[in-house]
Order: sequence, then structure tokens, then C-alpha cells
Amino acid sequence: MVETSTIDELDRQLTHCLGVDGRASFSQIAEILGVSDQTVARRYRRLRSAGLLRVVGLDMARQKTSLGWFLRMRCVPGSGEAIAAALARRTDTAWIQLLSGDTEVLCSIRGAAGEESRSLLAKLPRSSRIVAVTAHSRLHMFVGGQDGLGFLEVLPAERVEPLRRPARGGRVELGDLDSALFDVLAVDGRTPYADLAAATGWSESTVRRRVDQLRDAGVLYFDLELDTAAFGFLSSTWLWLSVPPSQLAATGAALAKFPEVAYAAAVTGAANLAAVVVCRDELAFYEFLTAKIGSLPGVERVETSPVIRTVKQASAVVPPRHFSPERTVASLQSQP
Repeated sequence: MVETSTIDELDRQLTHCLGVDGRASFSQIAEILGVSDQTVARRYRRLRSAGLLRVVGLDMARQKTSLGWFLRMRCVPGSGEAIAAALARRTDTAWIQLLSGDTEVLCSIRGAAGEESRSLLAKLPRSSRIVAVTAHSRLHMFVGGQDGLGFLEVLPAERVEPLRRPARGGRVELGDLDSALFDVLAVDGRTPYADLAAATGWSESTVRRRVDQLRDAGVLYFDLELDTAAFGFLSSTWLWLSVPPSQLAATGAALAKFPEVAYAAAVTGAANLAAVVVCRDELAFYEFLTAKIGSLPGVERVETSPVIRTVKQASAVVPPRHFSPERTVASLQSQP
């Protein structure tokens, strides 16, 4: 991993811009940052090749029709790595993390709408090393994805406003070629249009229009996967909060306003509000917990689970270490 000291202010500004629009052109970002296109391109490629950040294009329509389950698996000490690796190979999992000193694995698993929880649990790798499983169905998301990068914001809102795409709405029908498009974007959301055209068989102009249509309809969105520690955020922690139902909506909305909160959702289970908090260090997390969480009305109980390592992030695809769009397109074309 690249040391934190090698991430400078320009890197952070570039990352902030990509968090607003993952497919913004280098020239657009350069104009905002007051540097050359070449400088932006060089900085991005360095961060990307080092594995410190990745832009991914995700299918919002698929997520809206999925159950959105969190699975918390308590494991025999020392077995978490192998279990997480097995789950990461599945295309229906995301956000696989080792928690609490390698004794717990958490993952988000998606299934078809209406699928029962026991069907999801049946997909787990069968292993005596998993000693307990708790399933939480996501009921409502308060913040996450592009909106959950407040901890990264280093530029004033008005500076990055030109990168924000206005919501235009509209409806689109997805076809088989759209699936090929999403497959490539899930690996690298900044894949050039020429490579997207090769993957789908469309012309480059058609792909460009299709991407715009999907984005305008809210079907395609771009998220940012990060090595948060490399950017100086050494403490990531899951919070499991118990809140009276009458105050759940208000508490979740208040929680979503904190820049440290990267994700917050109402869930089923004994803890009905789950959140991920990203802080500079454990002292900053302690201050957040006591001052900000402590100030929220209605919070009756809080359980904390420190993130030891993130094995897989938002995309269902874990990229090869040395990813190239050309190899991805070639592999997709060779599939039956």
C-alpha cells in the first residue's frame, strides 16, 4: 500500500471530484483544480494502478429490486480470511469485511425480489468454521454510495457543482447488451467508450448515448471504491443502533448528515439502524461516538464492530491486480 504521506492535497481534491462524478473528463476536473489535463490524468492513473481508488459503474435498477441483506457471520478465530475470500468470489455479494479481530465477517448479499432469507443463507459456504449467522434485511437507506463520501470532501461545494449531473428522470428498458455494458463498468467505471463499444457491439456514439440515458434515468450510477487508510482514515467502524420505531426515521436522517457516516440504513433485527463511520483514528471515532452519537435522541443501545480489512467493496466484481480494460473486453467477448 502507498504510504499516507504520498497522498497530497491535489490527490484528495481529485478524489473529491471523482466522488461527485466518476466519469468526469480529465479536462473538466483540471479546470476545477486549476492544473493541466495531463497532471490530472497522471495523478489518477497513479492512484488507480496502486489500488488506492477505483471508479465503478453500478446498476441501481438491480439494487432496487434486490432484498439488500446484511449477513454477519461469527467465525472460529483465524478462519475469517478464508470465509471472506470464498464469499468475494460470488457475484451476488458486496461489501465483504473482516470485523472485530477476524472473528466476524460481514457481507451484503443480493437476491431476486421476494426471495426468502433461508434461500440466501443456503448460498453460504458450508463450513464448521461459521458458528453463528445473523441476517439483517435492509428496509431503507438514509445515505450511501456517492452521497456517503462526505469525509473526503476538501473542496467547497460551489467548486464541484459543475460536475453534478441534474436529475432528468425518464424510463429505460434494459436488454442483453446493457448487461455487457454493466459487466465492464463494474470492473472500471471509467472504461473508454471505444472499449464499451467493443464489449456491446454498439457503435461508440450509441454507447455514449446509452450511458447518458441510463444515468439520466437513475439506472446507472458511479461509486468510488477507496483504500481509506491510504487517504489518512485509519478507523472504520460499523455501528448497530437500537432506536424506537417512532424515532427511527428522524434518527436515521440526523445520522446521515454527519460527514463521518459513509452509510446508514434501517434494517431488521435487534439493532434496527446500521451505519458505517469513517474517522481519522480511534480518538476521532471516540469523539464522534460520544459527542455526535451521544447527542442523538432515541438511541437506546449501540454496538460497535471495527473493520479490520475490506475484502470487497460496492462492485460485485473484484478486479485482477493489474486490470486493463482491453483484457476485460476480450474476456467478455470470449464468453458464450
